[in-house]
Amino acid sequence: MSDLGAGFGYLMKGQRWVAQHGRWFGFGLLPGLVTLVVYAGALIGLGYGADDLVGWATPFADDWSSPWQGLLRTGLTAFVFVFGLFLAVITFTAVTLLVGQPFYESLSEEVDRSEGGDVPESGLPLWRELWISARDSLRILLRVALYGIVLFACGFIPVIGQTVVPAIGFCVSGYFLAEELTAVALQRRGMALKDRLVLLRGRRMLVLGFGVPLTLAFLVPVVAVFLMPGAVAGATLLARDLVDPDAAADPGPGPGTADSGDAPVPRAWSA
Repeated sequence: MSDLGAGFGYLMKGQRWVAQHGRWFGFGLLPGLVTLVVYAGALIGLGYGADDLVGWATPFADDWSSPWQGLLRTGLTAFVFVFGLFLAVITFTAVTLLVGQPFYESLSEEVDRSEGGDVPESGLPLWRELWISARDSLRILLRVALYGIVLFACGFIPVIGQTVVPAIGFCVSGYFLAEELTAVALQRRGMALKDRLVLLRGRRMLVLGFGVPLTLAFLVPVVAVFLMPGAVAGATLLARDLVDPDAAADPGPGPGTADSGDAPVPRAWSA
């Protein structure tokens, strides 16, 4: 249980960090605002066009009598919009991180710099970093989708499906959200996706303490926009201590000193 509280503590530390560095907070808001505008436009377009889409997809119902045609198409229209909203919620963070890769890289580097010691850099060109982020995000989304299918099926189990399953679902979402956020700092340290997952599994409760509260907050994309800069900062602090646990117990020299301690040796990038 102490790890759960510690994970939530990293989330709070990240929000405090951006509150104390207002320029970086504003800088980190830009990708989320851009993504929110695009998503809002897409959802508005879907809201206006969903009935036409359903009508085009159900020509077999053209000759149905009332009220059956209306019930079918109204129900499908509502489902299409709700499904689009669901996709927007579960993909918002991944798309924001991809769009904001250069912004969040800079923010994460500044957090590292403010904490002292080495400031790792990937040394990769921007297009390569974007490709790696997009590839890894797709892999994470596929994992989440597989868990989602299993949990959806388990949702039909009486009592358990309405109590235990939703809780597990939030834990799964929180775990992978934490992976996506810590990836900003861990990729700069040369860690491939499989290595990051192994690292996070080693402190699962700590990761859940960080990711689950964010998942609950990120259900509202507008909230996600304002929490994202602090979430990236907190994830960087978390990543630093996961990679080098001794640094958490003994922070060592402050910013600007020459002695940075023994830095972990990053793995080579996988293709």
